[in-house]
Amino acid sequence: MDAPRVVDLRSDTVTQPTPEMRQAMKDAVVGDDVFKEDPTVNELERVVAELFGKEAALLVPTGTMGNLASVMTHCTKKGQEILVGDSSHIFRKEHESVTKIAGMQTWAVPTEADGSLLIEDLLSRVRQSDLQQRPSPSLLCLENTHNVCGGTVLPIEYLNKASQFSKHSKIPIHMDGARIMNAATYLDQPVAEILKGCDSVMMCLTKGLACPGGSVVAGSKEYVQGVSRAR
Repeated sequence: MDAPRVVDLRSDTVTQPTPEMRQAMKDAVVGDDVFKEDPTVNELERVVAELFGKEAALLVPTGTMGNLASVMTHCTKKGQEILVGDSSHIFRKEHESVTKIAGMQTWAVPTEADGSLLIEDLLSRVRQSDLQQRPSPSLLCLENTHNVCGGTVLPIEYLNKASQFSKHSKIPIHMDGARIMNAATYLDQPVAEILKGCDSVMMCLTKGLACPGGSVVAGSKEYVQGVSRAR
């Protein structure tokens, strides 16, 4: 009797590398990444930067580290505030590292059913910081696709509005894009188009892409240099 076929829906992190991926890992030419002498890592970072429409990219061990290093790079003074959704992974699962390691404060904005944060709520927080003795928001973190909201995808129209808010308020956007490739597939849009209004992004390789580990962050060359130091 054939063994039963099992579909494991606990998480997309249980995906397994294909035989071709395992062979590629076996045959990979490796070197010291700190000295930028690993041709395989260098090529991965080049491809991701080009795919995302950014100047540079950096391989990091985990998505949590990628997000934390991004926060530390964008916010260089202790006590700065980041705007996050109250249902976001950064707020629900990474809050302790953001506050204890990075030394930042978070302001939790109500998350809409589609994973978006109302622009008016963001503007209201900026206005509050102008009137009160509170830290001014220094970073906006979005999540696309949004895990807790059921894998919802942020529409391009919303991302354009968030970009306008970012430019008007002079607050950069970091995208927790752990599953950004899912968003690109759903929207049938190039990833670079989705991320054009974002200053930085983190993508996990371990989700639906079936890699055994690792994440990649991307942004400007200066940003990636900062993330490299934080890593």
